[in-house]
Amino acid sequence: MSEAAQTLDGWYVLHDFRTMDWAAWQDASEADRAKASKELFALINEWEETEARKEGSLALYSIVGQKADFVFMHLRETLQELNAVENAFNKSTFARFTKPVHSYVSIVELSNYMGQPGVDPMQIPEVVARLKPILPKSEHICFYPMNKRRLLGDNWYMLPMEDRKAMMRSHGMIGRSYAGKVKQIISGSVGFDDWEWGVTLFADDALQFKKLVYEMRFDEVSARYGEFGAFFVGNRLTHDSLNELLKA
Repeated sequence: MSEAAQTLDGWYVLHDFRTMDWAAWQDASEADRAKASKELFALINEWEETEARKEGSLALYSIVGQKADFVFMHLRETLQELNAVENAFNKSTFARFTKPVHSYVSIVELSNYMGQPGVDPMQIPEVVARLKPILPKSEHICFYPMNKRRLLGDNWYMLPMEDRKAMMRSHGMIGRSYAGKVKQIISGSVGFDDWEWGVTLFADDALQFKKLVYEMRFDEVSARYGEFGAFFVGNRLTHDSLNELLKA
């Protein structure tokens, strides 16, 4: 049996993708829309206050294309807190005008592939900050799930630890070359959702998503062992831009 990679685990993550029933929204009375909007912004303010206390984080983006209209990305200390956030939205008046189309449950993860022997990673402030991150306020988001391949000839989980470490070190160098351009949050989802990891990228220049993912495709970790799910890309929603979007 190959040695399993040990992980450091941080905040739980929920990606909550919704579509908007625009016809119902436009047909609703001005009073009903005002009530729904007021409840939505009250929830967002509450979530932002949680972030200010460093007890979680929020990212809110509109999604380009027909897979969804927007996504709430929530980070919390426990699954119970994530569930409470989800249910609070579902019980709101605004939720009646939306439909859940996709979700993803995971936990922020760092593996020991890049760890240093003899060093307690939880004593390194930078590591703790990566496990419990305040999500960037970048202009764009890109999310996708991925697996490591388990085929007879190309089974990631049958490789020796040293081989996996060497490949992940090379893979990580590509990611580091995009420092300052792309911020990535890797979250583990084995036992939580249908894929093994969720990858969330943030950037002010959306073209960097294409460049980073394309370059990584040529690395052996992705070229030989990577399998990818659907990609979601979007634009940041501020209070002002969300208010503008909701105008009938």
